[in-house]
Parts: sequence; C-alpha cells; structure tokens
Amino acid sequence: MNPIKLNLAAICNKTNALGPGNRSVAWVQGCPFRCKGCISPEWIPFIQAHQWDPRELAEYLLGDPTITGITISGGEPVTQSTAVKCFLEHCKAIRDIDVILFTGYYYENLLAFPAKSSVQRLLSLVDVLIDGPYVESENDNRGMRGSANQRIIYLTSRLKGYDFSSLTRKTEIQISNGELLLVGVPPVGVLPGVLESLEI
Repeated sequence: MNPIKLNLAAICNKTNALGPGNRSVAWVQGCPFRCKGCISPEWIPFIQAHQWDPRELAEYLLGDPTITGITISGGEPVTQSTAVKCFLEHCKAIRDIDVILFTGYYYENLLAFPAKSSVQRLLSLVDVLIDGPYVESENDNRGMRGSANQRIIYLTSRLKGYDFSSLTRKTEIQISNGELLLVGVPPVGVLPGVLESLEI
C-alpha cells in the first residue's frame, strides 16, 4: 500500500498575509473549479507537483516556534482531504495551532459527505472555513476572501475576534530557491502590476 502523500503547488513557512499571527501555508495542486480570473492558474491542473509526506511537512512548517497557525489553500484542498487531514493531525500533535481552510465548495455541500468521511474529519480540524468559488465580477477588494460571494464560516470560536471580512488586504512577495511566490489575497490591480514589473 502506497503511503499517503500531499501533492502541493507551493508552501510558505512564515507569513503574516493569510490570517492572524505568524502562519505557515500549504497550497495544494489541482482544482476542479477553474474560476475565471484565478490568481494561480498554474495550480489548476491535476498534475504531479511537489510530493510531501504529511508528517514531514508538519514538522517543517512548524519548525519555527513562533508559528501559531496553518492556512491551506490551492488549488482545491478538499480534493486531497485524506492527506490534508493527516497533515493537520500531525500539526496538532506538535502543538496547538489554529487552522484556516480555503475551498471552492460551499459548506453545505461539504456537510453532505458521510459523517466518517475524510472530508468531515478534515472539517473537524478547521477553525475558519472560507468557502465558495471565486467570482471575478464580485471581487470587492475587501478582506481575506477573494470575492463577495465567499463566506467566512467560523467552525470554532477560536478566531472570532479576527475580522476576516473587512480587513485591508496584504500581499507578500517571497523568493525561495529562485522561485517567486505571491502570498496573500492581492488587492485589485496588484497582481498585474507585479507581473508587469517583473516582465513575466
């Protein structure tokens, strides 16, 4: 039997742009939604990208003791629900972290999965769910969701004091192993400007 692996587009081991405090981020590879205006179209195809053992990834992303939370996005994390669940279980075994999960699925659709499914078990490890597909015409340049149709759903009370809906968006540009990574939900107009300045 093959061990469970996470197929990841990218990771970031420290940021302040995707939730409160110092966070680590994992972006999965592959998404079924293909939203118009997606900021990461190269992460849509279901292809093999960076393969990670869930335990090793947890140890790496929580190696800095100042990290207090994990944010998971993509791509579409629910398509790898078993591996993401295992990763978060290992994270929580290391220390008490909070979890933010972005998904293109609506919460109600996820609740329709069987009670003992990997999707439901994944949800049990999440504090804040940001749900729904990105709709380019509804990008109101507010908060940590990409468009106004997406909802901030508090699955626990842990992060209820943090204003995800109306905070000023932040974007970080990080460079690792010669690759540029844009971290955060970019304000309207930022992404084209970055790409133009880099002549990409």
